[in-house]
Amino acid sequence: MNILLWHVHGSWTTAFVHGKHRYLVPVTPDRGPYGLGRARTYAWPHTIEEVPPERLATEDVDVVVVQRPEELELVDRWLGRRPPLVYVEHNTPKGDVPNSRHPMADRDDLLVVHVTHFNELFWDTGGTRTAVVEHGVVPPAARYSGDLSRLAVATNEPVRRGRVTGTDLFPRFAAVAPLDVYGMGVTDLDRLSGVDAHEDLPQERMHAELARRRAYLHLCRWTSLGLSLIEAMTMGMPVVALATTEAVRAVPPDAGVLSTRVEDLVEAARWLLEEPGEARRLGARARAVANERYGLDRFLADWDSLLEEVSPCASR
Repeated sequence: MNILLWHVHGSWTTAFVHGKHRYLVPVTPDRGPYGLGRARTYAWPHTIEEVPPERLATEDVDVVVVQRPEELELVDRWLGRRPPLVYVEHNTPKGDVPNSRHPMADRDDLLVVHVTHFNELFWDTGGTRTAVVEHGVVPPAARYSGDLSRLAVATNEPVRRGRVTGTDLFPRFAAVAPLDVYGMGVTDLDRLSGVDAHEDLPQERMHAELARRRAYLHLCRWTSLGLSLIEAMTMGMPVVALATTEAVRAVPPDAGVLSTRVEDLVEAARWLLEEPGEARRLGARARAVANERYGLDRFLADWDSLLEEVSPCASR
């Protein structure tokens, strides 16, 4: 199939474009938010083609994967037609939860695909047909060693997003052990005592650094399930996480410690720092769970089944 999609979420797209199809990614001269083109810090296969907007009208497009409401207008303007549409919802609802209306609610011209069951439960999509395709990840090359008595977080824009990403909780863990934070928009965290920020490292290098830290922290109060959490589990890292949104499904009790009581998590972090053998035990279980539930083969097979339903061109 020929699939048009915008480069919005690097990690999710990295898994998606490892399928058997041809993927068209819009690129504009400024590489802005609607023309970012190929990823620079992720390993994408050769089946991704950058396409300028002015060329899209002549391209053979079987399905469009939409991820933001404004992309629908770009489909009309750049393609001049509407192939079958799939809207991927990456995020938890905002506003009047649990009564938040999805921007694609009550439509019969597309399918909304959620990345977690939690998101499907909490978004009100009205009469629009929905499905869930849980995350999949390309297995990181790095493997957990945990040889550094430090804690790790991978998140984007933690300064701007604040309480959403649990940034206010960082100092409580940094008081137990040095905390390394990886991602985009993390530089200003260096002002916090005990916190070291690592701005937008290439994915492979970030994985290698994460794998040396004793435990992975997932402190998001209200976000969809972060792919960095799944990647950490796939590497064999034990998890210390807030028991919120999809984390309670993704991390079983024998793969980490989950709680809504922050002090429980601080004590769990201290325990893993003092007991590296226990950290390895939980991490091994985390890896087994992540490989089974969030494996790339399962993810791509689920998407192929869904695409076969959406487009008559899927089997050609």
